[in-house]
Amino acid sequence: MNDPGLRWYHRLYVGMQYLLPQHLLSALMYRIARLRWRPIKDFGIRLFVRHFRVDLSEALEPEATAYPSFNEFFTRALRPGARPLPSEPSALLCSADGTLSQIGGIEDGRIFQAKGHDYSLLELLGGRQDWARSFEGGSFATVYLSPRDYHRVHMPLAGTLREMIHIPGRLFSVNPVTTSLVPNLFARNERVVCLFEGEASPFALVLVGAIFVGSMETVWAGQVTPAGKESPSRRYEEETGIHLSRGEEMGRFNMGSTVLLLLPPARVVWDPSLDPGASLRARQRIGVLR
Repeated sequence: MNDPGLRWYHRLYVGMQYLLPQHLLSALMYRIARLRWRPIKDFGIRLFVRHFRVDLSEALEPEATAYPSFNEFFTRALRPGARPLPSEPSALLCSADGTLSQIGGIEDGRIFQAKGHDYSLLELLGGRQDWARSFEGGSFATVYLSPRDYHRVHMPLAGTLREMIHIPGRLFSVNPVTTSLVPNLFARNERVVCLFEGEASPFALVLVGAIFVGSMETVWAGQVTPAGKESPSRRYEEETGIHLSRGEEMGRFNMGSTVLLLLPPARVVWDPSLDPGASLRARQRIGVLR
């Protein structure tokens, strides 16, 4: 791919990721991020805030070193009232703070990743043909969370959980450079697919892991990755009663990554101001339901 924005060192950076022990490094980061020894923990948090220019003005706890560990700082909550919901009942919300990587339609079972690359909807969903059929011809939005962003994930719509699928895979970085150079990136990285029924029934949120993402969590199952001996994938019947309201927290990354929203055909009109590269905030209106 002859993209003039990509240089030799970008290709070297991505090439090295193929060789790195991705899961081992992520497991190491998992442990480091949970250290509670103040000298190390405080130094790491201060360095991170300064380097990435992290804005804590909306955080429930605005003092960075007050968090017991780096992970608790990284997954910090918002203070009450920081992100009021749009008053429009049909508004579709953004699930996370970050950058809009791509947005558009799902055509011929393929989702656009970056210039020169797309990937299979069926592979993204772990081979689940029943769910893939539901989204064929539908819409998608991909949001990339950088290290400086708020890392909790919220519901774009009210929904009842029907299934959570954990799909093991690689842990490539999901930053723009890697997305431009690694084919099928989101269908080969480890991910957690959460399938809901709701007003835009069905819809899905896909939490994509990445290098140094030590774990992903949901509010109903707790830590999903790294997976234990028991498979975290499970179905949820009507009597389980896991219903989440529009804008409610549904999960979190314990380091940065990517969230994909999948919607069925003819159910959403995207906000016309949205273009790839736009900065987004969780609970922001990004479209309306038809």
